[in-house]
Parts: sequence; structure tokens; C-alpha cells
Amino acid sequence: MNFNEKLISLRKSMGLSQEELGAELHVSRQTISKWESAQSYPDFQRLVLLSDYFGLTLDELVRDVDVADVRSRNLNSEKLDSLYNDVGTAKKFIKWYLILAGGAGILALAAMLYFAIHAVYVW
Repeated sequence: MNFNEKLISLRKSMGLSQEELGAELHVSRQTISKWESAQSYPDFQRLVLLSDYFGLTLDELVRDVDVADVRSRNLNSEKLDSLYNDVGTAKKFIKWYLILAGGAGILALAAMLYFAIHAVYVW
């Protein structure tokens, strides 16, 4: 039995909804859903909480888990996190660029107005 199947079985045997189990572990229902559909896996801290909650050893909880699959999913998650961070950094850069460019444009306009007004009074 895979981890996700084991989690579904354990949760249902205790009569818990995904929402209730999530509340016990301080995660969202969506997180439990992702674990149960093998879209992601819990981190070590959550595995310990799960094993304690269900009264199992970590070995009993994660036995038969395909470690290579977990690693590949974690790598994909890390890549995705990296992309989100890169996008966030780019947004900040663009925001500051626009602020500075706008400020420079305002200064240029003010300088042109100053010289235009000054030229009128000099003539």
C-alpha cells in the first residue's frame, strides 16, 4: 500500500474528514487532499505528527513509500518555489524601475517647465 492509500485508509478508519484531519495537523484540507492524491508528501515534521496522531511508528507510516518518487516531487516543488521567488524579485525590480523612471520623467518635465518659464522672463 502506498503512503497516500495508507493515509486515506487511516483517516477513514477514524471517521475523519480531510478538514478534520487538517485541523489536527494545522494544515488545510487542500493539503490533506494533495497528500491523499499523491500530488505532494508531508514534510518530516508533519510525518511525525501523523505517526503520533495515528499511533504508528514512522516506519509503519511510510513503509512502501517510493523514495525516488518523493524526491522527484520535492525537486519539482523546489523548482516551482524558485520560480515563484524569481517572479517576485522581477516584479519588485520592475516596480522600482517604473517608480524611478516616473520620477526621472517628472524631474525632466519640471526642468523643461523651469527653463521655458525662465526663457519667457529673460526675453
